[in-house]
Amino acid sequence: MKNKSKLIIGISSRALFNLDQSHEIYEKEGLESYRDYQIANEDKTLEPGEAFGLVKKILEINNLYENRKRIEVILLSRNTSDTGLRIRNSIESHGLDISRAAFCGGESPHRYVKDFGVHLFLSSSMEDVKLAIDSNVAAATIISQDGQNNFLKNEGQLKIAFDGDAVIFSDDSEKVFHEKGLNAFIENEVTATSNLKEGPFKSFLVELNDIQNDFDINECPIRTALVTARSAPSDKRVIRTLREWGVRIDESLFLGGMSKKDFLKSFQADIFFDDQKKHIIDTQKSIASGHVPYGIKNN
Repeated sequence: MKNKSKLIIGISSRALFNLDQSHEIYEKEGLESYRDYQIANEDKTLEPGEAFGLVKKILEINNLYENRKRIEVILLSRNTSDTGLRIRNSIESHGLDISRAAFCGGESPHRYVKDFGVHLFLSSSMEDVKLAIDSNVAAATIISQDGQNNFLKNEGQLKIAFDGDAVIFSDDSEKVFHEKGLNAFIENEVTATSNLKEGPFKSFLVELNDIQNDFDINECPIRTALVTARSAPSDKRVIRTLREWGVRIDESLFLGGMSKKDFLKSFQADIFFDDQKKHIIDTQKSIASGHVPYGIKNN
């Protein structure tokens, strides 16, 4: 375990905890009522939100290291420190090792992701996520699962699945498919002499891979999967690109347009990142999902 770097994840308060009730008060009654409600209930521990289990599970990886944090989670919130005290109390009550925070008083916290060195930002606000991506930080909108929290169902390895184009890779190939159709896409992939350009999640994948390289492959606490609609012969360019980056993907599923839902369940993914909302809608009831609002499909 020689790596000295640190993986840093930024998380919004509404992704970390279930704040639906207090958010409804804010929407219907305004800021003052919201503030009064949060202060009156600041000693009542909040229930886990959609990303709570991911945070808990990834922080537990620190227990495998001696005398240092390999992973840090930072709270990035639109709350004030006043209304955020309930969130801080809930973090302590749940035993989460989160010490750094930014309470931005109604403004987007995206402007601090670079200052904190965040590699991945998770939020319930698509606006904040888009702003983070514009700042070249991997980011995703955590999609609600109607109160389910699938992270808490799986023990052991943290399993993260990614779509390919417009997530790990750029959307250049997706643009060809969108504008000219499948045959043009295949021809472009077969004749291309260059590898795929990086997408918004490449840097996060590299950081995950660095952690994986700290462990023997059979003892690694993280397992990754690429789950893509690509199939032969367009899979070759993907393989060559990952090889050039020096990145290990544990499992690569080239589905040729098949639904991803069953494959993600079989992989037992803790979270799945995809740029297309139709895939997120298909998977969100059984697997926690992060929508990446990037690329031509989100224009």
